[in-house]
Amino acid sequence: MRIVVQKFGGTSVATPEARKLVVERIIKAKEEGYSPVVVVSAIGRKGDPYATDTLLSLLDEANGYASKREKDLLISCGEIISAALIASLLAAKGYKAKAFTGGQAGIITDDNYGNAMIKEIKVDSLIDAIEDGYIPVVAGFQGITEKGDVTTLGRGGSDTTAAALGAALGAEWVDIFTDVEGIMTADPKMVKEARILETVSYQEVTEMAYNGARVIHPRAVEIAMQRNLPLRVRSTFSNSPGTLITCKPCWISEKLITGIAHIPHLAQVVIKVSQDRDEQEKIFETLAKAGINIDLINVFPDLKVFTVKEEEVEKTMGELRKVGITPQVTKGLTKVTIVGGGMLEVPGVMARLVKALKKENIEILQTSDSNSTISCLVRSEDAKKAITALHEEFEL
Repeated sequence: MRIVVQKFGGTSVATPEARKLVVERIIKAKEEGYSPVVVVSAIGRKGDPYATDTLLSLLDEANGYASKREKDLLISCGEIISAALIASLLAAKGYKAKAFTGGQAGIITDDNYGNAMIKEIKVDSLIDAIEDGYIPVVAGFQGITEKGDVTTLGRGGSDTTAAALGAALGAEWVDIFTDVEGIMTADPKMVKEARILETVSYQEVTEMAYNGARVIHPRAVEIAMQRNLPLRVRSTFSNSPGTLITCKPCWISEKLITGIAHIPHLAQVVIKVSQDRDEQEKIFETLAKAGINIDLINVFPDLKVFTVKEEEVEKTMGELRKVGITPQVTKGLTKVTIVGGGMLEVPGVMARLVKALKKENIEILQTSDSNSTISCLVRSEDAKKAITALHEEFEL
């Protein structure tokens, strides 16, 4: 069996016209001699009747009494509806198709409701369906615990479902179909000259995803990287070849920088501390216990600097004040990150970044870096100008 996994996002299944294109994509793979395994997201976006956020809004009248278990059970319904619908549309075209929930597809997870991790996949039911001539259509974003409770994999979880099934089934590749034609060098809303990347490494696209690029979930890329499973990000609505994600160029890149990602709506937290090590430890321990995620962390003997999402500022300040710490907070910031395997051990990249932003009179409030990234914190009103300047400086 030459298995390929095809994942279709919410916009790809949102309308009858889009669903027609989805069915055509699946049939084309079948006619080319492949055994397609299809993964689908919930229909549409917030406001559409069966979208995840719309289903969650039904719990508003519960006044916060719905447990995480019940939330997962509710929001798993959106993908199940999509799976049943696409399977029925394939049947209407004369193709045998069978819809599966995540649990029926053999996806076993832990019990971390809302952000479950896949523990194993028992593919027997899918293999049996393929051997019987069926096209399996799997509800993405979900699985079940060993006790049989429904779980969800977190936002973007249908990408994770597709990559995990591809790895478990020994697929030749996984296609992630969406409403864009591939992964771009920058957000086209920010940079009109942004272009589609033909090929990108697993490591580079993972960094781009974690730093704000929204095209594919980083967990899906990490799963694919473990098995050297090629991923393709393509558009449902065009015949563009999209972006191939693979081990090549594996940090050996013809370009210094591959792309630019950004995360808006951040706040910088600055804390002046004494030399008391217990007090310093208390800062991060307090935030961790409160479930507050921090980023862009710089630690000095008498100063701790990091960022949080703007929506968590009040909670962050409240938790720190409980332990006698009053932070200085600056809102309205954006993290801009250049990503590229080609910068590894290449001197002068930071100098070029600083020079490009200085030329545009953009103040850098904070930086951090790794082997393949350099991030800088700027004011949100400067973000578009900063991304454009860096896009030009590194000739993307």
